[in-house]
Amino acid sequence: MKLISDRTYLRGITLFERSLAKVLSTTLTVVLVVATVQLLIFLGSDLLDLQVNWTGEGLVSLLDQVLVILIALEVLQNLTAYLREHVVQIELVLVTALTAVARKVIVMPPGVQKNPADLIGLGFAILSLAAAYWLVRQSHLRRLPSRKEPTRSSQELDP
Repeated sequence: MKLISDRTYLRGITLFERSLAKVLSTTLTVVLVVATVQLLIFLGSDLLDLQVNWTGEGLVSLLDQVLVILIALEVLQNLTAYLREHVVQIELVLVTALTAVARKVIVMPPGVQKNPADLIGLGFAILSLAAAYWLVRQSHLRRLPSRKEPTRSSQELDP
């Protein structure tokens, strides 16, 4: 005799997954709002301070903060897509990963001693993620039906 049927157990797991995704997306939304407000305050105070050098570290720091918020926003999109479709969308995950690796490359401080192995690793990661994204994108494009002629109404088809 089974205490819990497979169907009941799976329904419970699905409910837990959806509840956890809702809690995570709500938490991430709050974090994004706070981070955006902090960024705006930081930017406003730096714009008023004429001593800030916007062509060097100041710009790199600003780009770093903006890209971190963008990555968090993409993670939120992944969570909401999961809640809508009940599937993890690999294309969104790959775009998020590409953004995260690109951020790492973009915000590298100029003039810092860079380990060649780290640079090769980042380059390999970017190429791998870009290739994976391209493959996923191509598979999606092949599955979509293509239309070469406009649709005709049922009256045109019926003699």
